[in-house]
Amino acid sequence: MSPHPSAPRIRKSPEQVRSAVHQAVIDLLSDPEGADLSIPAIAQRAGVNHTSVYRRWGSRDALLADVVTTRLELDSPLTDTGSLRGDLIAWMRAGVASIHTVEGRALIRAVALSMPSATPARGERRQQFQRRLSSIDNIRQRAAARGESPPPLEEILDQLLAPLYIRAIFSIDPPDTGYPELLVDRLLDDTRARGAA
Repeated sequence: MSPHPSAPRIRKSPEQVRSAVHQAVIDLLSDPEGADLSIPAIAQRAGVNHTSVYRRWGSRDALLADVVTTRLELDSPLTDTGSLRGDLIAWMRAGVASIHTVEGRALIRAVALSMPSATPARGERRQQFQRRLSSIDNIRQRAAARGESPPPLEEILDQLLAPLYIRAIFSIDPPDTGYPELLVDRLLDDTRARGAA
């Protein structure tokens, strides 16, 4: 394992601390040789005191959730294209682009593989990602306001998000073309079929 340089410790604003810690997590996760992802190691890499990290996030899992959610908001913005299909395809295209990057795959694997097995902890993890789930649900609300019939949020997660995460975990790249459209059209076809039944 190659050593990682530490950032010099200088007084930082809360937002600078958050930015430095987020970048430290991404850098450590992207290390092809593996790296120590403990709070002290992250703090050392970021050039901040580990007590600052514990005070702000409380746990490594909460920190990872914040990093992933923030990164997804940057890499996969939920664009309003004027239609449900367009919104979902734009979101999926951004997601596909993200998992083509080392950093994107590493972030998803880190969170997915650290999922807790105990029910109370799973509830806490859902709360950690609630910001992103609420943003995704906005796609449905926009569609309903336009008079469209969006699928339930759980189906969007199962049929669109889950396939991307499985590919990221196992380092399987999606097809070069047409993958977002394939998944979105399959989801919307299922929704229309139920509505017609």
